[in-house]
Amino acid sequence: MAERHAQSSAHGYKKLLFLLFSITTLVFAFSWFFLLGSTDSPHLIEQTVLPDSKILWTAEKHGDIPSSENDEQVGHYFQDSTGPPEHEFSKCDPSNAVLKVFMYDLPPEFHFGLLDWKQEENNVWPDIKGKIPDYPGGLNLQHSIEYWLTLDLLSSTIPDRPGPCTAVRVTNSREADIVFVPFFSSLSYNRHSKLKPLENTSMNKLLQSKLLMFLKAQEEWKRSGGRDHVILAHHPNSMLDARIKLWPCMFILSDFGRYPPNVANVEKDVIAPYKHVVRSFVNDTAGYDDRPILLYFKGAIYRKSGGIIRQELFYLLKDEKEVEFSFGTIQKNGIQEATNGMRSSKFCLNIAGDTPSSNRLFDAIASHCVPVIISDEIELPYEDVIDYSEFCVFVRAADAIKKGFLMNLIKGISKEEWTQMWVKLKQVEGYFEYQYPSKKDDAVQMIWQAISRKVPAVRLKLHRSQRFSRFKIR
Repeated sequence: MAERHAQSSAHGYKKLLFLLFSITTLVFAFSWFFLLGSTDSPHLIEQTVLPDSKILWTAEKHGDIPSSENDEQVGHYFQDSTGPPEHEFSKCDPSNAVLKVFMYDLPPEFHFGLLDWKQEENNVWPDIKGKIPDYPGGLNLQHSIEYWLTLDLLSSTIPDRPGPCTAVRVTNSREADIVFVPFFSSLSYNRHSKLKPLENTSMNKLLQSKLLMFLKAQEEWKRSGGRDHVILAHHPNSMLDARIKLWPCMFILSDFGRYPPNVANVEKDVIAPYKHVVRSFVNDTAGYDDRPILLYFKGAIYRKSGGIIRQELFYLLKDEKEVEFSFGTIQKNGIQEATNGMRSSKFCLNIAGDTPSSNRLFDAIASHCVPVIISDEIELPYEDVIDYSEFCVFVRAADAIKKGFLMNLIKGISKEEWTQMWVKLKQVEGYFEYQYPSKKDDAVQMIWQAISRKVPAVRLKLHRSQRFSRFKIR
């Protein structure tokens, strides 16, 4: 009897071992399957952090990633096969917009009036279906973000407007995700920051003061304390007098170099690209062997604050072969010289100046010259979804000024590595292109997407602020 009981126990133990082995095998098989699925080739843009898969999705069939016209298509960007058919992006469909925007009807003196547009009757805005006011050229263009975003919003309500619309204008502010303040602050600084004869206060300061008075009187401001308001201040010196009082707002900036962290920071605000001033390199076939200059820099050499590194690098590199490091401005033929120099160079230096960022980075991208970024405090547009290390070289300032370090680093990058970055540059350049009408995933659409990714945090702040609203004295 005892022997039979022992045999029965042994048989049960074998069954248990077999069951455990079967379960372990199944778990291992499923784990290996998911592991293989997760090791697909890396994507330039992190799809999972995007607000809506409809915005950035596959271009596998049509290769329509935004870039200079007729550029060679290399690789595929987005692998979301669940995205809508291509024809859905052929025109603006407000129902597909990820961002609802209420825009104040500010008087023209704050926006197109600064471009010498004359108001017709009681129309606050120009008829953009007809003549669009021109924006001044030269260095004014690099901070023209306010112009392009405002045009895009105005056109979002035109029936059957061609092109995408990530953001759409709404007339009821309670339906809006954000409140857009269309003050052309960079243009105001560039044109009206200096005192004119018989003036005690510059027009730029007066406009900022008027804007503050206007905002504080609006129901939308009172409701949110400004937390859902978007302020455009791309020029580092724009909104200089009002920025402290507007600290709850979401700023659209070029960098944080001249802002205290309690006023502007990467958690609350959005970094937008400069508009490049050199021409886009259309149909670029100038590969590694077609670019005789190894390393290129042309610009202001003697700068203040963090920009002192420019002169240190100048003295280190000025006698190096295959390096062109010289002073330059946009005066006379400066832009054309920079265009030719960047297109003839493998690598282009982007060094901190008076502020951490400069337009030079975006000129390099437009020229398909691999940027070498030496700016420890720089913040980059859309870096939550774009991996800049795939097409830029980053060097710490402390390392860059070591004798021989930078040249050894650059010379150590093989032709194959450089070509991979060059290909990426041609893929990503469209993300930094401002234009009207806007195109799919160009700078305008990418900025709206970046703003939309901040909306949940804005809503959290607003909801938390309303916890005890029932106790307020009415």
